[in-house]
Amino acid sequence: MLKRLRVKFICINMTIVLAVLLIMFGLVYQVTRQDLEAESVQMMRAVAAEPFQLGRPGDQPQGVRLPYFVLQIGPGGEVIPVGGYYDLSDVVFLLELLGAARDAGEQEGVLEDYGFRFCFNRGIWGETVVFADMSSERATLQGLVRTCAAIGGVSVAAFLLISIFLARWAVRPVERAWELQRQFVADASHELKTPLTVILTNAELLQSPDYGADDRARFSQSILAMSHQMRGLVESLLELARVDSGAVKTHMTRLDFSQLVSDAVLPFEPLYFERGLTLETAAEEHIPVMGSETHLRQVAEILLDNALKYSAVPGRVTVTLRREGRRCRLAVAGPGAAISREDLENIFKRFYRVDKARRMDHSYGLGLSIARQIVQEHRGKIWAESAGGVNTFFVDLPTAPAHGDHTSPQEPAAKRP
Repeated sequence: MLKRLRVKFICINMTIVLAVLLIMFGLVYQVTRQDLEAESVQMMRAVAAEPFQLGRPGDQPQGVRLPYFVLQIGPGGEVIPVGGYYDLSDVVFLLELLGAARDAGEQEGVLEDYGFRFCFNRGIWGETVVFADMSSERATLQGLVRTCAAIGGVSVAAFLLISIFLARWAVRPVERAWELQRQFVADASHELKTPLTVILTNAELLQSPDYGADDRARFSQSILAMSHQMRGLVESLLELARVDSGAVKTHMTRLDFSQLVSDAVLPFEPLYFERGLTLETAAEEHIPVMGSETHLRQVAEILLDNALKYSAVPGRVTVTLRREGRRCRLAVAGPGAAISREDLENIFKRFYRVDKARRMDHSYGLGLSIARQIVQEHRGKIWAESAGGVNTFFVDLPTAPAHGDHTSPQEPAAKRP
């Protein structure tokens, strides 16, 4: 598919280039041909108006550029060569040429078979016919065609190379998205395969008459647990899909981010206590932000849940929130195994977990990806750092303007320190 997309991009680009070149060269050729024709006709009219000007040595009609000769038609129909740039001794050829011009039935025209342009004029000298050789005019046009063809060939080759490069560059994000989609489907299938296998196995065991009531209850409980796990995964996938597609309408309101973080921490305190972890909070009061209360709370809960699952026991997890200029920074830090630089870059990808062995801990590797999408929707930045046996996740958001300040600058997301 990607190869066809690149080929299609190149074909469209080259079609546009060829059309532009053809139009441009066609216009140049047409304008040049019309200019040459106009100059030739103007010269012939000037010569026809004063046919005997050639008899004065050193004189030449103004604007003469093409080889020509003049025939004067006498009162009795005799043909008198007046002069020009040709040998006019072949009377038979001159009469043949004059007859062809008369047969054309026009005052001015072209004799394609002979390569001459003619012009009739009747004045005080009688009827005069001027013939101009078109060979130099045609040679000029042929030279122009060859030049345009050479330039066009070089241009097409250059644009083809550029199009190939641009096609690879333009398709690279699509290729990356395609790879991520394939990886997403593979990872989702893997996550769903395990609970489905457990459910099917326990369902088959339930139908066996070899097991008693206690075993059947255990099989039913396993099916229920795996069903809850699958529902959690499907809900996470749906949430991520809604965020990706923009289907989730974030209702931005002014809210107290400090209070939101404190409220999010409260339900986790007993969970941390049961696991043998200490949860400490240090948040500046009354930090206003513009955002969706539901989604920002979800970000805080994702970071707290992540720290709960992966912090080393016993240990202390700290949640800090402070102002930094016109922005605020939320940090959730907990003790744990060092995270490599590569993992720090990939940890926000879907289904990515530092623990390559996919443990059945109800973690699907989607929470941090959802958090990143939400933070980006709020014009913020999220990242992770690992140093000194402590892993810290940061969220940087713009603060809301103070009451009475009607300016709301669109600040870019803070750079990672």
